[in-house]
Amino acid sequence: MSVSLMAAADTTRAFIPMGMADSVGVIDLVGRQVTSSMTGTVNTHGSALTPDGQYLVAGSLTAHESEEPVSRPEGVTEDEHAAHHGGGAAAASEEPNTGLLYMVDTATNAIARTLEVPGPVHHVLVTTNGRYAVSTHPMGGGISIVDLDSGKLVKSVATGPAPNYVVETEDGQSLLVSNSGNGTISEVDTSHWFVKRNMRVGGGPEHMVLAPENERLYVNDVASGQVSVVELSSGVVAATYEIGEEPHGVGLSNDGQILFATSKGSNRIVRIELATGARRSAPLAPGPYHLAVSPHDGQLLITSRAESKLWVLDPDSLDIIDEIPLEGIGHQISLEAN
Repeated sequence: MSVSLMAAADTTRAFIPMGMADSVGVIDLVGRQVTSSMTGTVNTHGSALTPDGQYLVAGSLTAHESEEPVSRPEGVTEDEHAAHHGGGAAAASEEPNTGLLYMVDTATNAIARTLEVPGPVHHVLVTTNGRYAVSTHPMGGGISIVDLDSGKLVKSVATGPAPNYVVETEDGQSLLVSNSGNGTISEVDTSHWFVKRNMRVGGGPEHMVLAPENERLYVNDVASGQVSVVELSSGVVAATYEIGEEPHGVGLSNDGQILFATSKGSNRIVRIELATGARRSAPLAPGPYHLAVSPHDGQLLITSRAESKLWVLDPDSLDIIDEIPLEGIGHQISLEAN
């Protein structure tokens, strides 16, 4: 299966994994309603679209029994491979240690392919060249890279305990992975698949968004209730913004000038103008969770951790424009580009 790089037609859909509802909701953002559902997935949490919009790659957060032995990726010794998968055949047989990625055709909602990866999948990224799917494995201490043409595991890269989220720099030369277990951000070289730098940010970094031109990385810290601003040139935290208890989703306006973040514990959405520091917040309950900014009109799309719904918010006033019922709890939101 070849993943082409042709530009997708103008579309206005969001794809939202529904977790334990075992489906992915397809939402029309113009009509603001669920129009269809991708079924046959198990506990999908992470999702990412291929650049052409032809496929959604969704990851299962549930461990599965492998249908075949997980192949040893290039550059990993047999001992390292055995250790990564529980120390050998005896340990591996005690409990499932394989995760699944689903490649779903966005035109038909049919699962086109199922790919095995080394462990349950939290969040997912498809590289901008359309070649690789990258998954974070919170119980495996790293990320996996799968070639979408061959369906084969290319590499597993150890980044740190409890890796959570992954973003790609605009030049495609690096991935940034948040390790919530030791308060670091790992920078991974995409040419040779190794960690070339670790940046200490402290706390429990999770969701991230990268500013235009790769100058700053905005990272939520669930331990402190803040968003940390990491200067990538120096690798140090340059500023912090108070968000509230259990910050979760983060996003930037389409011009990169406004930061948005959800506080799951304080039931609030926060808006910060980066040039002036001007701050606005509004109540949003219960449990505002994953966040995405529409590339079409800049509206905020926010799922609830406590109820099966998606809020649509005005990005300036933070007023609720609409509430869209979902089949389950919505997780990593993928949006079709213009």
